[in-house]
Amino acid sequence: MRLMCRRLRTDVGPERALTALGVRAESLGLAPPAALCGDWFSSRAVIALSASLTPVRDVSEAFAIPTRMPVVRDAVPGAVGGGWFGYLSYDLTDPSGRSGALPPAVWGWVDRVLRLDADGSWWFEALIPDEDPDPVDEVSAVESALDELPEATTWSSGPLSRPLPSEHYDAVKACVHAIEAGELFQANICARFGGKFEGDPIALFAEGTRRLRARRAAFLAGDWGSVVSFSPELFLARHGRQVRSTPIKGTLPRRNAADEHLAQRLRESTKDVAENVMITDLVRNDLGRVCATGSVRVPELLEVRPAPGVWHLESTVEGTLADGIDDVALLAATFPPGSVTGAPKIRALDLIAELEPTARGVYTGAIGLASPIAGLELNVAIRTFEIHDGEIALGVGGGITADSDSEAEWQECLHKSAPLERLLG
Repeated sequence: MRLMCRRLRTDVGPERALTALGVRAESLGLAPPAALCGDWFSSRAVIALSASLTPVRDVSEAFAIPTRMPVVRDAVPGAVGGGWFGYLSYDLTDPSGRSGALPPAVWGWVDRVLRLDADGSWWFEALIPDEDPDPVDEVSAVESALDELPEATTWSSGPLSRPLPSEHYDAVKACVHAIEAGELFQANICARFGGKFEGDPIALFAEGTRRLRARRAAFLAGDWGSVVSFSPELFLARHGRQVRSTPIKGTLPRRNAADEHLAQRLRESTKDVAENVMITDLVRNDLGRVCATGSVRVPELLEVRPAPGVWHLESTVEGTLADGIDDVALLAATFPPGSVTGAPKIRALDLIAELEPTARGVYTGAIGLASPIAGLELNVAIRTFEIHDGEIALGVGGGITADSDSEAEWQECLHKSAPLERLLG
């Protein structure tokens, strides 16, 4: 199989490109497009022209499917070409065995993508069997589709229902008691908001991408439903043998210019710094299980960065995979993400199952792409809408430590959900 790359004569934004490709796919009777927008594979967007995404029937295969890659020649630096688009839900590792409305895992092979590089140029990239000709006519058709102004689509959703604040307070207090009893150091306790949804999920994603500018935004859809993610967090990036994770832990609001001073307060917060350091150490330990001895390091610790509606503390952990380690082993060692579980992870998973009344679904799992030439990149599925059968759900939560305050933790949930609830209207 070979890689084909052609620069496109267009300067449309990723939101309009996705909308146009959605119209094109529908008119041709194809599966809807999939999209990664923000900062993916050193590019601003990677959009699958059509992504036939299939629920994984045997969940034991969920980690293995995206490792089944063809050999591709003629690869060029920066290209993506295609690969496996999909998600892994948190439900795959929920010890209670619960599951949400969407399948526990979804993957689909894609051999045609549009990539918006860091300089603002669009590329048509394809993975082509050696015996097939270059799809020159398809390049022209895609350029024509991008030139057309697609008819606007929209969506409607009522206000999201929430659990009673007292229910979250009780879960936080129970978690603090478990920490005080020495069962664990930290756990992520979440709530689930929900409501009705009508209309076009692509329109929701396009508008959210334009407004929120999330670094790790992702859109997937199929007969099973839709996932509309505005995540700021990188779970894993594996390029060659190098692997990187950037856990987020620590949050304060960023509603307007009056909240600029909270960036410094966050960096000085004993509670938030402790949250981040504990999870960074957990991620370092997870990667240490599959990386070469001595290669795991923390090049960034406790960096304050903006995200939609909030300030976050981020750290970066990186390493070199040991000989014989593939993506199956990497995912088995690190999933679900440490930043949305707790430390120690196994006890945190059990406590989450005890304290959270419903399944998390895709929320706090991972969404992304595995490419035979570009590697693997997955976000942490936070700030993520799950749409199924006229219903929309949004998970929110935060890390609980020994000095957590129940009311403050509930307010953190609301700060995180506020930009997304405003987007819904």
